Amino acid sequence: MDLKYIQHYSSSTLIEVKKLIETNSLGVHLLKKYPNTHKIKTDKSLHEYVINIKNQYIKNSSPLSKTLYDSKISVINNALGTHRYVSRVQGSKLKAKNEIRVGTIFKNVPESFLDMIIVHELSHFKEKTHNKAFYKLCVYMKEDYHQVEFDVRLYLTYIDLYGKLKEWQ
Repeated sequence: MDLKYIQHYSSSTLIEVKKLIETNSLGVHLLKKYPNTHKIKTDKSLHEYVINIKNQYIKNSSPLSKTLYDSKISVINNALGTHRYVSRVQGSKLKAKNEIRVGTIFKNVPESFLDMIIVHELSHFKEKTHNKAFYKLCVYMKEDYHQVEFDVRLYLTYIDLYGKLKEWQ
């Protein structure tokens, strides 16, 4: 049984997850915790949603020019979302634009999962690397960030084993 998304967690956690898998109750566990999916299905609504979160927590960061769901982002490349800084020369000035792309796998998941990805990508506006300050900012924007990140990893494990949860499609 390959638990690649959670392999760095403690052995006791891995044992608990293996029990959920062996008893065929990983999906039930996720559905009990997160019964509903979000309603943010279009790139436009995603952009508005991200702007609201950005304005609430990191107003003074660089502006966000584009947000969209991207079908080319895959877990295989160890990415669930991406942030990009696109620099362009405009006259004598160098203009930088920020973009956030979220994997289409997050179109039909609980809102907490989407929030976790957005918070992660927005945190890169202030902190480029995954350091202590980065995760502190993630937790500032989403108090249960670490728990939801773990649950997203459980969901990715579920997908690897069984495919997408039918209740979330």
